[in-house]
Amino acid sequence: MREDHQIGIVANATISMLAFVLKTYSDTWDTPIRGGMEKMTKAELIEEVAKAADCSKADAERTIAAFFELVVASTKNGGKVAWPGFGSFSATQRKARTGRNPQTGATVNVPASTAMKFSASSTLKAELNPNRK
Repeated sequence: MREDHQIGIVANATISMLAFVLKTYSDTWDTPIRGGMEKMTKAELIEEVAKAADCSKADAERTIAAFFELVVASTKNGGKVAWPGFGSFSATQRKARTGRNPQTGATVNVPASTAMKFSASSTLKAELNPNRK
């Protein structure tokens, strides 16, 4: 099997697992994720994914790690990782600019950099904002 195909299979499995966990458990988590409340830890995420996928925590952790490695490798090479109904990950280039040190007010040169970008799909946006049209 080609490496690209294997990576695609891992990405599909991981994103499916994460989407399922988010959709299934988002209303029942004891730990709210946004709004100044507690964040879900890595251990909690692994536990929830393992429960949702009916697999061991070790398998869930390996799958999540493989997903993140895939996203980094794909976007680093200029690619985009997308999952319909969830969103897409891509890299974006930031230009060099002049900034300011907030404590001293001194001018600082900020070099150009590459940043990760996530764009939520319209389906995910609608799910997160049910009262909005």
